[in-house]
Amino acid sequence: MISEFELTVGDVLTRDLFKNAKVVAGETGLKRQIKWTHILETEAFDSLINGSELILTTGINLELDNCATTTYERLLQKDVAGICIEKGPYFKTISTDIKRFADKHAFPIIIFEEVVRFVDITQDLHSLLINQHHQMLNQLSTLTHKFNELSLAPNGILKILQALHHYFGQHSLCLLEDSKSYYYPPESKIDQENILSYISTKLTNKRQSGIISIYNETFAIAPVFGLGQIWGYLCLNITKNLNEEFLLSVLDRASLAIAQILLRNRTIEERKLNSEDECVRTLLQGKPYNQSDLHTFLPVASTNLYFRVFIIKTESPDSVIGEDNWEEIKIQRTILIRSLFKHAGYFPAVSVRKDEIAIICSFIAETHVNKSTKQFLQVTKNLLSATLLNNKITYIGISGLHQNVSHISKGYAEANDVIYLNKQQLSTTYFHDKIGIYQILLPLQKDKQLQLFINDYIGELIFLDENSDSELLKTLEVYLACRGSKKEAAEKLFIVRQTLYHRLRKIEQYIGKDFMDPVKRLAIETAIKAYYILKNRHYLDNK
Repeated sequence: MISEFELTVGDVLTRDLFKNAKVVAGETGLKRQIKWTHILETEAFDSLINGSELILTTGINLELDNCATTTYERLLQKDVAGICIEKGPYFKTISTDIKRFADKHAFPIIIFEEVVRFVDITQDLHSLLINQHHQMLNQLSTLTHKFNELSLAPNGILKILQALHHYFGQHSLCLLEDSKSYYYPPESKIDQENILSYISTKLTNKRQSGIISIYNETFAIAPVFGLGQIWGYLCLNITKNLNEEFLLSVLDRASLAIAQILLRNRTIEERKLNSEDECVRTLLQGKPYNQSDLHTFLPVASTNLYFRVFIIKTESPDSVIGEDNWEEIKIQRTILIRSLFKHAGYFPAVSVRKDEIAIICSFIAETHVNKSTKQFLQVTKNLLSATLLNNKITYIGISGLHQNVSHISKGYAEANDVIYLNKQQLSTTYFHDKIGIYQILLPLQKDKQLQLFINDYIGELIFLDENSDSELLKTLEVYLACRGSKKEAAEKLFIVRQTLYHRLRKIEQYIGKDFMDPVKRLAIETAIKAYYILKNRHYLDNK
């Protein structure tokens, strides 16, 4: 089917005007393609030839019948298809050296035994070439229309590959950026790893269609463009001679149709992600929600279905990213996050913002006491090692275990409390279940009773530290953490033991000698933790 779009030297010899022509050398090159004809009667022809021309000449000024092969070498370097020479006063016959040269390089030399009209040959072949080109354009238009139709059909990518296979009789393959591949026929064995490796390491112009050879196999490839980026490659495994120009043109049209499918799917995915994002944010903020949206993005409630709210915050949000680029990054992050959580057995609903990623992470537990955090820690490790956060300083908070959808906003607050504690270096855990006394203190931040409690137990020490830089509160905190070990406390404070003794005596003056009694000690430790929370959030009355 493709031969009708390609004119070879052998095809020309079947024309009426060539019935008295004779191939005298280079017969193995009769499959060389002819793109045009050129009447050549000058020695200075290098700038006149583009390549793939069939040269017509009487030999004047060219010295074609002597022993030297210089002219033929120059013609071969210009990649002409062949040469037709009219026998006459300027050409008698070719030498043995010239024949040997032409045979070696498969360069056809055709002799006209009689006088011929070059103008008739030129008109005949040019009409044929133009007609073939016109037919090729018509066929290309037909295939383009077919590809566009198939792009609107279900499984459009596979159907486009099927159309390519039926037309060219070659195995087709589409490699996409998400590592998903489409083959036709389905049983075809094409090593996509070799193709991808060649493209990534050896292909100089990755944005241009072309022919490549990998391990003695030949492939025609065309990049699939979308939104200015390469989304994948369309490949055809070539096992026979095809018109390269036409083949690559068809692949370009097919890749464009595939890009339209991917773009449409991407648009649908974006709409879905935006709807999911809005639904998640509504639930996190405790606003009224649409029941149908809830069922779309969250699994149906059951007695053994639980959820945690998983929050990721970065120290420096991606505020400098433009909206066009951000949409692409947002999709990539959402897909990666969903993949990581699903792989761990969870059902995630995701909201991705520039400064925060929130996941309502549902999962099935055998019993209500199943609070294992091992899988969450593994997901957290995978997230931190992934490239989606661009090595930014990242904080992660994970809420307690909940079942009721109305508690999602509570879980969101819990996860943010964990992140706050980590930012202030008051805790190192990711889980709200494990922040201890802070579970009680954090909800009381704005309660004046908590401030009075702090003042009652450590208020004097706070006042002294702020006015004299005595570090009594820090000393007390470390001493209690060391369970009353003076040696260990002095080492951690980087002071000599005499300095510690002096500070402890001052501490006893203000809070009493009984500060190590269990009940009072617990109250003091609680007051210290509460003080740091209120201090960092500017709620403490500094009297």
